[in-house]
Amino acid sequence: MDIILIPGLWLDASSWNEVVPALERAGHRVHPLTMPGVGAPASESADIGIADWVAAGVAAVDAVDGPVVVVGHSGGGNVAWGVVDARPDAVSRVVFVDTVPPPPGQGISEFETIDGVVPFPGWDFFPPEDVDDLDEATRARTAPLALSVPARVPTDPIALSADARYGVPATLLMGGLDQETLESLLEQWGPYAEEYRAIEDAEVVRIGSGHWPQFSVPERLAALIGAAASR
Repeated sequence: MDIILIPGLWLDASSWNEVVPALERAGHRVHPLTMPGVGAPASESADIGIADWVAAGVAAVDAVDGPVVVVGHSGGGNVAWGVVDARPDAVSRVVFVDTVPPPPGQGISEFETIDGVVPFPGWDFFPPEDVDDLDEATRARTAPLALSVPARVPTDPIALSADARYGVPATLLMGGLDQETLESLLEQWGPYAEEYRAIEDAEVVRIGSGHWPQFSVPERLAALIGAAASR
Protein backbone atom coordinates (compact mmCIF):
# COMPACT_ATOMS: atom_id res chain seq x y z
CA MET A 1 0.00 0.00 0.00
CA ASP A 2 1.14 3.56 -0.68
CA ILE A 3 1.10 5.57 2.54
CA ILE A 4 1.38 9.37 2.57
CA LEU A 5 2.67 10.78 5.87
CA ILE A 6 1.71 14.40 6.63
CA PRO A 7 3.56 15.96 9.57
CA GLY A 8 2.04 18.33 12.08
CA LEU A 9 3.06 21.91 12.70
CA TRP A 10 6.81 22.67 12.87
CA LEU A 11 7.82 19.30 11.45
CA ASP A 12 8.98 18.16 8.04
CA ALA A 13 9.40 14.82 6.32
CA SER A 14 12.37 13.92 8.54
CA SER A 15 10.05 13.71 11.57
CA TRP A 16 8.90 10.33 10.19
CA ASN A 17 12.43 8.93 9.82
CA GLU A 18 12.03 6.38 12.61
CA VAL A 19 8.60 5.29 11.37
CA VAL A 20 9.32 4.84 7.68
CA PRO A 21 11.72 1.85 7.86
CA ALA A 22 9.26 -0.32 9.79
CA LEU A 23 6.50 0.46 7.31
CA GLU A 24 8.79 -0.32 4.40
CA ARG A 25 9.81 -3.62 5.99
CA ALA A 26 6.12 -4.47 6.10
CA GLY A 27 5.95 -3.96 2.34
CA HIS A 28 4.44 -0.49 2.15
CA ARG A 29 5.59 2.32 -0.13
CA VAL A 30 5.94 5.36 2.09
CA HIS A 31 5.83 9.02 1.09
CA PRO A 32 6.66 11.44 3.94
CA LEU A 33 5.93 15.05 3.04
CA THR A 34 7.40 18.42 3.87
CA MET A 35 4.70 21.06 3.57
CA PRO A 36 5.11 24.38 1.72
CA GLY A 37 6.78 27.21 3.61
CA VAL A 38 8.08 25.17 6.54
CA GLY A 39 11.24 26.85 7.81
CA ALA A 40 10.91 29.73 5.34
CA PRO A 41 10.95 33.42 6.39
CA ALA A 42 7.82 35.54 6.14
CA SER A 43 9.13 37.09 2.92
CA GLU A 44 8.72 33.67 1.30
CA SER A 45 5.80 32.20 3.24
CA ALA A 46 3.35 35.02 4.03
CA ASP A 47 0.94 33.98 1.29
CA ILE A 48 0.95 30.28 2.18
CA GLY A 49 -2.17 29.01 3.95
CA ILE A 50 -3.81 25.74 4.85
CA ALA A 51 -5.26 25.43 1.33
CA ASP A 52 -1.70 25.28 -0.02
CA TRP A 53 -0.86 22.48 2.40
CA VAL A 54 -3.97 20.58 1.32
CA ALA A 55 -3.01 21.13 -2.32
CA ALA A 56 0.43 19.65 -1.61
CA GLY A 57 -1.20 16.60 -0.07
CA VAL A 58 -3.58 16.25 -3.03
CA ALA A 59 -0.61 16.44 -5.41
CA ALA A 60 1.04 13.59 -3.51
CA VAL A 61 -2.12 11.49 -3.85
CA ASP A 62 -2.36 12.27 -7.56
CA ALA A 63 1.26 11.18 -8.05
CA VAL A 64 0.49 7.67 -6.81
CA ASP A 65 -0.94 5.05 -9.14
CA GLY A 66 -3.74 3.46 -7.16
CA PRO A 67 -5.46 3.93 -3.80
CA VAL A 68 -3.51 5.43 -0.93
CA VAL A 69 -3.67 5.70 2.83
CA VAL A 70 -3.27 9.27 4.07
CA VAL A 71 -1.85 9.81 7.56
CA GLY A 72 -1.91 13.16 9.38
CA HIS A 73 -0.25 13.89 12.71
CA SER A 74 -1.67 16.65 14.93
CA GLY A 75 -2.31 19.72 12.75
CA GLY A 76 -1.51 17.54 9.77
CA GLY A 77 -4.82 15.84 10.48
CA ASN A 78 -6.59 18.94 9.18
CA VAL A 79 -4.54 18.64 6.01
CA ALA A 80 -5.28 14.92 5.70
CA TRP A 81 -9.01 15.53 6.04
CA GLY A 82 -8.81 18.25 3.40
CA VAL A 83 -7.08 15.77 1.10
CA VAL A 84 -9.82 13.20 1.71
CA ASP A 85 -12.41 15.85 0.93
CA ALA A 86 -10.69 16.62 -2.38
CA ARG A 87 -9.96 13.00 -3.39
CA PRO A 88 -12.43 10.70 -1.59
CA ASP A 89 -12.31 8.10 -4.36
CA ALA A 90 -8.52 7.85 -4.25
CA VAL A 91 -8.05 7.45 -0.48
CA SER A 92 -8.73 3.99 0.91
CA ARG A 93 -8.29 5.06 4.56
CA VAL A 94 -7.34 8.16 6.51
CA VAL A 95 -5.34 7.83 9.72
CA PHE A 96 -5.30 10.61 12.32
CA VAL A 97 -2.39 10.55 14.77
CA ASP A 98 -3.43 12.09 18.10
CA THR A 99 -5.95 14.40 16.48
CA VAL A 100 -9.50 14.33 15.16
CA PRO A 101 -11.14 15.27 11.87
CA PRO A 102 -11.99 18.98 11.86
CA PRO A 103 -15.40 20.30 10.85
CA PRO A 104 -15.62 22.81 8.00
CA GLY A 105 -14.36 26.29 8.85
CA GLN A 106 -12.12 25.30 11.76
CA GLY A 107 -8.44 26.13 12.10
CA ILE A 108 -5.76 24.13 13.85
CA SER A 109 -5.01 26.48 16.76
CA GLU A 110 -3.50 29.86 17.59
CA PHE A 111 0.17 30.34 18.41
CA GLU A 112 2.38 33.39 18.77
CA THR A 113 3.61 34.89 15.52
CA ILE A 114 7.16 36.25 15.54
CA ASP A 115 8.71 38.03 12.56
CA GLY A 116 5.77 36.97 10.44
CA VAL A 117 6.00 33.23 11.11
CA VAL A 118 4.98 30.82 13.86
CA PRO A 119 8.10 29.36 15.51
CA PHE A 120 8.16 26.17 17.54
CA PRO A 121 7.29 27.26 21.11
CA GLY A 122 9.50 24.64 22.78
CA TRP A 123 8.62 21.42 24.54
CA ASP A 124 7.84 23.18 27.83
CA PHE A 125 4.94 24.98 26.15
CA PHE A 126 2.83 21.82 25.99
CA PRO A 127 0.88 20.11 28.80
CA PRO A 128 2.62 17.24 30.61
CA GLU A 129 0.41 14.55 29.11
CA ASP A 130 1.65 15.56 25.65
CA VAL A 131 5.37 15.43 26.39
CA ASP A 132 5.97 13.29 29.49
CA ASP A 133 7.11 10.35 27.36
CA LEU A 134 9.82 12.43 25.68
CA ASP A 135 12.97 12.09 27.74
CA GLU A 136 15.62 14.81 27.80
CA ALA A 137 17.73 13.11 25.15
CA THR A 138 14.78 12.84 22.80
CA ARG A 139 13.79 16.46 23.39
CA ALA A 140 17.33 17.63 22.73
CA ARG A 141 17.55 15.52 19.58
CA THR A 142 14.19 16.52 18.12
CA ALA A 143 13.89 20.21 19.04
CA PRO A 144 16.32 21.23 16.27
CA LEU A 145 14.03 19.45 13.79
CA ALA A 146 11.20 21.84 14.63
CA LEU A 147 10.92 24.66 12.09
CA SER A 148 8.70 27.71 11.75
CA VAL A 149 5.45 27.48 9.84
CA PRO A 150 3.70 30.13 7.74
CA ALA A 151 1.66 32.44 9.94
CA ARG A 152 -1.64 31.69 8.22
CA VAL A 153 -1.48 27.91 8.36
CA PRO A 154 -2.52 27.34 12.02
CA THR A 155 -5.51 29.69 11.90
CA ASP A 156 -6.82 29.42 8.33
CA PRO A 157 -10.25 27.74 8.29
CA ILE A 158 -10.32 24.41 6.52
CA ALA A 159 -12.61 24.27 3.49
CA LEU A 160 -14.59 21.02 3.28
CA SER A 161 -17.52 20.46 0.94
CA ALA A 162 -17.68 16.84 -0.29
CA ASP A 163 -20.03 14.61 1.70
CA ALA A 164 -18.17 11.69 0.12
CA ARG A 165 -15.41 12.22 2.69
CA TYR A 166 -17.64 10.54 5.25
CA GLY A 167 -17.47 7.32 3.26
CA VAL A 168 -13.69 7.02 3.60
CA PRO A 169 -12.80 4.73 6.55
CA ALA A 170 -10.97 6.54 9.34
CA THR A 171 -8.63 5.32 12.05
CA LEU A 172 -7.93 7.66 14.95
CA LEU A 173 -4.68 6.67 16.68
CA MET A 174 -4.93 8.57 19.95
CA GLY A 175 -2.00 9.01 22.31
CA GLY A 176 -3.72 8.38 25.63
CA LEU A 177 -7.43 8.15 24.83
CA ASP A 178 -9.54 5.10 24.15
CA GLN A 179 -12.71 5.26 22.06
CA GLU A 180 -15.11 5.74 24.97
CA THR A 181 -13.07 8.60 26.46
CA LEU A 182 -12.54 10.33 23.14
CA GLU A 183 -16.21 10.16 22.21
CA SER A 184 -17.15 11.55 25.62
CA LEU A 185 -14.79 14.49 25.10
CA LEU A 186 -16.01 15.10 21.56
CA GLU A 187 -19.53 15.60 22.86
CA GLN A 188 -18.23 18.80 24.47
CA TRP A 189 -16.69 20.05 21.22
CA GLY A 190 -19.87 20.76 19.25
CA PRO A 191 -19.22 20.52 15.51
CA TYR A 192 -16.24 18.22 16.03
CA ALA A 193 -18.60 15.60 17.43
CA GLU A 194 -20.93 16.05 14.46
CA GLU A 195 -18.06 15.61 11.99
CA TYR A 196 -16.85 12.48 13.75
CA ARG A 197 -20.32 10.93 13.97
CA ALA A 198 -20.89 11.53 10.26
CA ILE A 199 -18.02 9.20 9.30
CA GLU A 200 -19.51 5.87 8.28
CA ASP A 201 -16.57 3.72 9.46
CA ALA A 202 -14.43 5.19 12.23
CA GLU A 203 -12.31 3.37 14.77
CA VAL A 204 -10.33 4.71 17.71
CA VAL A 205 -7.12 2.99 18.81
CA ARG A 206 -5.13 4.06 21.87
CA ILE A 207 -1.38 4.28 21.22
CA GLY A 208 -0.31 4.63 24.85
CA SER A 209 1.92 7.64 24.24
CA GLY A 210 2.06 11.41 24.36
CA HIS A 211 1.38 13.68 21.42
CA TRP A 212 4.54 12.82 19.43
CA PRO A 213 4.60 9.00 19.13
CA GLN A 214 6.81 9.23 16.04
CA PHE A 215 9.56 10.28 18.47
CA SER A 216 8.67 8.34 21.62
CA VAL A 217 7.32 5.02 20.26
CA PRO A 218 8.05 4.99 16.51
CA GLU A 219 7.96 1.21 16.10
CA ARG A 220 4.60 0.99 17.84
CA LEU A 221 3.23 3.84 15.74
CA ALA A 222 4.48 2.21 12.55
CA ALA A 223 2.80 -1.06 13.52
CA LEU A 224 -0.51 0.68 14.17
CA ILE A 225 -0.35 2.66 10.92
CA GLY A 226 0.53 -0.52 9.07
CA ALA A 227 -2.36 -2.40 10.65
CA ALA A 228 -4.77 0.38 9.66
CA ALA A 229 -3.39 0.47 6.11
CA SER A 230 -3.88 -3.28 5.75
CA ARG A 231 -7.57 -3.27 6.64
